[in-house]
Amino acid sequence: MNVCLDEMGPEGAKSYPGQELVREPDGKRPAGRARQEIDYGRRGKGYIFGAFKPADGEAFTEPYDRRTTANFVDFLERVDAWIGPEVERIYAILDNLSAHRATDVLLFSLGHPRWEFVFQPKYAAYLNLIEPWWKVLRSLALKGRRFERWGDLCEAVRAATIYWNGHRHPFIWGRRRRHRARRPSGVALLPKVA
Repeated sequence: MNVCLDEMGPEGAKSYPGQELVREPDGKRPAGRARQEIDYGRRGKGYIFGAFKPADGEAFTEPYDRRTTANFVDFLERVDAWIGPEVERIYAILDNLSAHRATDVLLFSLGHPRWEFVFQPKYAAYLNLIEPWWKVLRSLALKGRRFERWGDLCEAVRAATIYWNGHRHPFIWGRRRRHRARRPSGVALLPKVA
């Protein structure tokens, strides 16, 4: 089983812009560009650690106040419990962060022989399928909202992850498929002859 692992952040308790248009205060003029008051957001920050199974689209997130090796190993323990004992082999796809290559992570892999860590090449973040999922999570949890505390942001991420898992679908690497109209016959296409 493939599991994509990564960290999102640092994310702060602040205002996140949305895409909704706003009306002028008089209510008569048409909607204009959304305006937002300046928000310096010094109300707490942290990291969201995530695990994502591309085969079925299931996700697991956990907030931490710092991105350390100890927090990453704790997250690996939680992911190991989340996956369950029936899976014989776990291929964890990671980037080349120093916390991912630390001695404590090596000790974790020795204590959990079903885990194998696969490090993606440098400058190839697009190969880890959790990266496009972070965009989905940001739009579900953060877009257009203001957070007064770090705990509020953590709760929004938790609720968005639960929502995603209720409506999940497999992720396929590559460009998003859009419905396109069929090309009409032209010079390069031969007509069908019966």
